[in-house]
Amino acid sequence: MNAVQEPVPASVRDQVTTEEWDLRVDLAATYRLVALFGWDDLVFTHISARLPGPHHHFLINPYGWMFDEITASSLVKIDLHGRKVVESPYDINPAGFTIHSAIHAARGDVVCALHTHSINGVAVSAQKEGLLPLSQTGVIAGASLAYHDYEGVALNEDEKPRLVRDLGNKWSMMLRNHGLLALGKNCADAFMRMYYLEAACMIQVRAQAGGGALDHISQSVLDGIDEQMEMVTRGKFGLLAWPGLLRRLDRRNPGYRN
Repeated sequence: MNAVQEPVPASVRDQVTTEEWDLRVDLAATYRLVALFGWDDLVFTHISARLPGPHHHFLINPYGWMFDEITASSLVKIDLHGRKVVESPYDINPAGFTIHSAIHAARGDVVCALHTHSINGVAVSAQKEGLLPLSQTGVIAGASLAYHDYEGVALNEDEKPRLVRDLGNKWSMMLRNHGLLALGKNCADAFMRMYYLEAACMIQVRAQAGGGALDHISQSVLDGIDEQMEMVTRGKFGLLAWPGLLRRLDRRNPGYRN
């Protein structure tokens, strides 16, 4: 039987502020870019964006939609208890709510949280030593990387304080035996961090598969990588590449602005 996707109310844009609509468009674009880069896992995993204001409201995907189908209007607006703030015909992923509500409650500096189950990311998350400093990409990704031990599918409220504790003030996390998590002050930064983290994992898996001895980058180089990245990206980090990413998305999978 073919499932019929329910139509999204066309009036969503009229119900929200310009600031919220712009964030909805960026978040929908992030979902489609994750699919475009091949990091999605059917309808599973999730990306959230915290809305400005004191209410701790955030946007998350409608559960059951493929990432390349997400639109600005289809995103579900919820509070920290998982309750819908704006009526929507769609449910949310309960595991997504657990992870993202914990982060948005604890880290006021985080706007976007991006979680994946990518093949390379999960492969490295299963390695005892985690991400190794084998490449420039790995050094960049490892500059602000935390680790959290696997506790099962993320449904247990009791896991939240441990996840927050392990994350600390880092901007990326490796969920051991599970996947990757990247955070940002905007969607562009979160996407850029995931780009580096996923690429670093891919490089590591391929380098290990080569069978030869591996050359680790020295600690003296690691210590200065943040300042170097600030110079390379002209202080913009993800925002430097974001307009180009949106142009690519407009060529290959437009419609996220609906």
